[in-house]
Formats: sequence, structure tokens, C-alpha cells
Amino acid sequence: MKIEHRFVDFDDIRLHYAEAGAGPLLVFIHGFPEFWFAWQHQLEAFSRDHRAVAFDMRGHNLSGKPSEVKAYRPKHLVADLKRLIDHLGGRPCVVVAHDWGGAVAWNFAAAHPEYLEKLVIINSPHHVAFARELRDNPAQQQASAYMNWLCRPGAAQKLLENDCARLIAMFTQMSPDTRWLTPELLAHYRAAWTQAGAMEASLNFYRASPLHPPTPEEPDGANLDINPEHFRVPVPTLVIWGERDTALLPGLLDGLDALVPKLCVKRIPNASHWVIHERPEEVNRLIREFLDAGEVPAVAEI
Repeated sequence: MKIEHRFVDFDDIRLHYAEAGAGPLLVFIHGFPEFWFAWQHQLEAFSRDHRAVAFDMRGHNLSGKPSEVKAYRPKHLVADLKRLIDHLGGRPCVVVAHDWGGAVAWNFAAAHPEYLEKLVIINSPHHVAFARELRDNPAQQQASAYMNWLCRPGAAQKLLENDCARLIAMFTQMSPDTRWLTPELLAHYRAAWTQAGAMEASLNFYRASPLHPPTPEEPDGANLDINPEHFRVPVPTLVIWGERDTALLPGLLDGLDALVPKLCVKRIPNASHWVIHERPEEVNRLIREFLDAGEVPAVAEI
């Protein structure tokens, strides 16, 4: 597999992306605290018959890093994806997204469904479900408490201390099988985390988010009044969920079929939030089956 690294400059941001292969466009979007390299196994598998592209979201690795928190509001993240797909010329395409990338992809699919042939979400909650669970579910409130810590001043410095020990702990403490955390992979991640301004910028995703768990100042959390009709996703969607995710609990899947009519959910019981690393072959198989299938039946679940 030959990976080409490219940059595209828009009015307000420069985005870096890695691409391999030729064919229908398949775009991968990483989460926190990752970058394009998170998708190395998927790039290898799908570049055989797709133009597989994984990009660094703004604030991460080699992409631009605006200093203002407001530059990381959801509308800007959605605009980045829309402009990148236009630049790549692959509309409609398939988007595969994890964690924060999934948050962007859910918004994008609701706002611009004409850009998507299919959508794959991996351990990333739909906004309506996440708002509900942060409001009503004490277990999810506790599981998401780290979000408030990440918003504090000085959090970036803490995460980078001791050769990024706290960031690595986010992987090791959540993953039941850490054999995927090789020295080579950690070297790539440390290099991305220590890019000038990258860690502070990546935390701005949390600071700019309208969703957060309760705090002493806001005991009800964000308590947003979200109209589900504004976030309906008409695109055929596969959700892959590692059920041992300790940050995003399985209750976030409840009621998802009301928001995503063409939904297929695949649960992986012994995998965590880091399922794309722990079970890459299984994840790739599920994505491949979904891409090869015709119309997605209304709510299929395993």
C-alpha cells in the first residue's frame, strides 16, 4: 500500500490528509486523542478497491490549529468535512467515523445527506441520545465526567507530562487487550500529540461542544432542548459498538432507530472504545459486508 500525504487550504483552515488506492471515495474520521494514523488497518484493507482517505481534523497533528475555542464549534467541523469531500470530488461517498469523528459525521449526515451513500459510525453517540443520557443517566454522567476535566485550564500540559503518560493511560485503562499498543504506534502518537499547539487545540473540541455532563456550576449539565427532527439521519447507517466501552455506555444505542430509519447495529461484546485497534479484522469485515449489501433493512441488529 502506498500512502500519499496531501494538504488542502480553505479560507480559514489547512487540512492534512492521507490517501491510498483508487475507486469510490471512502473517508475516515478519527476521534480523540488520535489522528489519521488510527485508520492504518482500514486504509490497507479498503485501498484495494476504494480511494481511501483519512484526514487530520482541525487542531490535530498536521492540520491547522486555530487558537480560538469558537473555531471548533460543530458547524466548522461539519464545514471541514463538506469542503474536503468537495475537494476530493467523490460525492456521494461513504464516511467511516469514530468517537469525535462520529460526532462530526452524525451532524454531517443530518445536514448534508446528499453527500453520503452510506455512513459507518464506531462507538460514537448520536447527539440526541447523548444529550438524553447526560441528562437522565447517572452512570453515563459519571462515565463522561472526564470531559469536564479536559476543559480545564492546564489540562493539555497535564496530558503531555511524563512522556504523555495520561494519554497512554486512556488507552491502557480502557482496553481489555493492549497488544495493539506497540512501540511503533506509540511513537507515531507521541509525535502527533507533541506537535506545537496540537494538544491545546484538540481539547477545544470539548470546550466548544454544547454537550457536557453536570458540573457544580451547571448541576443539570448542558440540558439542551434538542429537536430530534433536526438530527434525523436518512442515510443507510451501520453502527459498530464495542460493548466494553467505559466512556460511552451501551444505553446510548437505545432509541437510535427512531433517529436513523435505515439502521444496522453490530455489537462486539469483548471490545472496548478502541475496537478499531483491538479487532481490526472484524471491524473491516463488518464494514465490507455493509458496503457490499444492497438497501439496509429497517433496523437490523446483532
